[in-house]
Amino acid sequence: MPDMHEENIVNVAIEKELKEAYLTYAMSVIVARALPDVRDGLKPVHRRVIYGMSQLNLERRTKCAKIVGDVMGSYHPHGDAAIYDTLVRMAQDFSLRYPLVAGEGNFGSIDGDPAAAMRYTEAKMAKIAETLLRDLKKETVPFIPNYDGSTTEPTVLPAALPNLLLNGSTGIAVGMSTSMAPHNLTEVGNAIIATLDNPEITIDELLTHIKAPDFPGGATIHGLAGYRNAAFTGKGSVVVRAKIDIEESGNRKALIISELPYMTNKRNLLIQIANLVKEKRIDSISSITDASAQGNIRVVIELKKEAQPDVTINQLYQSSALQSTFHINNLALVNGQPKTLNLRELIDHFIAHRHTVITNRSHFELRKLKERAHILHGLKIALENIDAVITLIKESINASTAREKLTQAYLLDDIQANAILEMRLQRLTNMEVKKILDELQEILQNIAYLEDLIANPDKIYDIIRTETQQIIQNYGDARRSVIVLQEINGMVIEDLIEREEMVVLISKRGFVKRVPLSEYKEQSRGGKGSLSAKLGDDDYVEHLFTGSTHDILLVITSKGKGYWLKIHQLPLASRQAKGRHLNAIFEFEEGEEISESVVIDAFHENRYLFMATRRGVVKRVALSAFKNAKIRGIIAIGLDDDDYLHKAVVTSGDNMIMLFSQMGRALRFHEEKVRAMGRTAGGVRGIKLQPEDALVGVAVENLPEQQILILSEHGFGKRTLMQHFTPHGRGTAGQKVANISEKYGKIFSAIDCDDEKSLLVVTASGKTIKTALSNISLLGRTAGGVRIVRLEEGDDVVGLAIANKSVDFGDADEELAQDAFTHAEVIEDTIVDDTPELDNEE
Repeated sequence: MPDMHEENIVNVAIEKELKEAYLTYAMSVIVARALPDVRDGLKPVHRRVIYGMSQLNLERRTKCAKIVGDVMGSYHPHGDAAIYDTLVRMAQDFSLRYPLVAGEGNFGSIDGDPAAAMRYTEAKMAKIAETLLRDLKKETVPFIPNYDGSTTEPTVLPAALPNLLLNGSTGIAVGMSTSMAPHNLTEVGNAIIATLDNPEITIDELLTHIKAPDFPGGATIHGLAGYRNAAFTGKGSVVVRAKIDIEESGNRKALIISELPYMTNKRNLLIQIANLVKEKRIDSISSITDASAQGNIRVVIELKKEAQPDVTINQLYQSSALQSTFHINNLALVNGQPKTLNLRELIDHFIAHRHTVITNRSHFELRKLKERAHILHGLKIALENIDAVITLIKESINASTAREKLTQAYLLDDIQANAILEMRLQRLTNMEVKKILDELQEILQNIAYLEDLIANPDKIYDIIRTETQQIIQNYGDARRSVIVLQEINGMVIEDLIEREEMVVLISKRGFVKRVPLSEYKEQSRGGKGSLSAKLGDDDYVEHLFTGSTHDILLVITSKGKGYWLKIHQLPLASRQAKGRHLNAIFEFEEGEEISESVVIDAFHENRYLFMATRRGVVKRVALSAFKNAKIRGIIAIGLDDDDYLHKAVVTSGDNMIMLFSQMGRALRFHEEKVRAMGRTAGGVRGIKLQPEDALVGVAVENLPEQQILILSEHGFGKRTLMQHFTPHGRGTAGQKVANISEKYGKIFSAIDCDDEKSLLVVTASGKTIKTALSNISLLGRTAGGVRIVRLEEGDDVVGLAIANKSVDFGDADEELAQDAFTHAEVIEDTIVDDTPELDNEE
């Protein structure tokens, strides 16, 4: 007897069936589980949790068990564990840059501790999550039936917030994965506004706004080349290092870890470091203590007495998770299809989504306004004929008759007639009548606005711009992850960098670079110099100094703040290159500029930073007070509004100091006359200056017969001995140091020196001359000096530095640049001194 089901059997090749079944499964995983939508940056489970919480109307925190149950019962029937895990991660401030859920209770830790059971924890939507749901009820996005058809759910959220860029996303699908980095809201918002302002904006221009990822836990991003690749191609990587500070107190030395790379498990990290010590791969650590509390990371690594902290730090970076690489793969769903996206495409898709949402919102609001205006028009007709309307209603047998009479008598429809019949008697007062007429007038204006907006879609971009600016204002914050431009490429850079003398140049407009000292050939005194930098017509080199690649550059800004970093972290460039802007290196405030810079080898406890302002105010602060400044900055000196820091030098605490003025005065006194102060103090008077005078130089007596180099703005200079000047009291006017004349110009600067070193001089036209100090005559206190650099008409000296001599300088480099730039601040009205000059030019 044949099988009754035999006619339902279909013969199919097994390989074909497996292929089709696998593709169906793969697309289900890709679309419905693992990859975020490019528009709202959410996977289905995240979207359902947020939408489910909004439907519960949570005005206060509610048990997570209730939230999970409602979401599972109505929208996501895939198990409570997946829903609760999603809810927990959206509440963790170490997982999301901008958490979307505000949790109460144990929601896990950076140590990998799991969250408490859902019956113990409570949650509600974070305020920032409301921007994802804005205008959801105004038919802005499509809805589909839920899994059992009992209700509906949105296919995407309106998302006024660029959530995909802000919080990133990770997920593994079938045959593909996504790994998107979090970013700073202010930076992303500014990039969106810049794109709206300039639809032709390039990715390079966008990178001036979005410099790099911004991770929830901060840490330090080293190098931007990998992120630049991700911005252009959708794939790249960034190297992230933990923030480690060095604490020294007496013989005690310790490393303090306060920020970890993104997604680093702290407990596993400590076990890893302990194993490195146990296996003797790192032998300089004596103990490890986890002093973290209340979400603040503090891991204390005590070092042995003979340990070198910098070497230990580099060993830890090389061998542990204190340095990690975040791999970026910007894969998201675009129209339901997975696509790898560059930075411009991510921003364009968000803007296009917002344009669609606002267009749909405008159509919805227009329809509602027209419906309301329709009713108000009926009420207006009734109010204009109120006595006749009342009589008509009173004479009617019932409401149906009254409705029919109203529609016939005043050409109204049933909706308008019902509104008139339902109108309360209090609406007949003069004030209520005015309210109706005013409301109608306002609605008509709004209708005209919306009709114009729909007719001119380009105007919607102005609304996107305004809403984005409002979101930045409400939720924007400062960057947490510090950016260091030095690339690491998987190596420990500090120990691998050769000690090499560098020339560091900083321009007036804030461009900085380092150039090997060997690139500057030594010339005879009086030469024209060679090109030092190719800058714009309104820029010139303002700061020039030398130091080793392992030395520290400490800068003090116009706002009295101190910053530092190692010289090898500055961009390496040729003599003609422009360099990189300081804002890309230090976290300066708006309008903040470098006033002075010093090079030190370490933050010694017994060394001081001696600072002097343009108005002659001086201050002495221990160098160790600046250890924590780094690229974020700390207060260095309190300044008056009409003054700014002009010079800073390092002293031992037992030095004679000399201050020099622009008009040729000098004051010598012992630095003990200026007591050591705190960082925020304002200082005391150093030298008494005339109103037209200003401080231009500070010299320190480091040698028994200390020499001083004095350089005029017209390129003349001399060496003289500090002993030629009699010590005076602090705050006095000092002695004459040089004659001021049209030929020599005013004093540009003065600095301590010795004839075993070289002098570097930079002019406003961008040329640099390097000459041995022994070539410059040792002259008397009031002598005018010899020509050091031959200046062309209109050119002036703008920078100088003392450098160690190179082994072999080679022949003089006489190449002149044809496109040299012009000094933007040529000093005018030079004061002529009638005193006879002592012209000692050779």
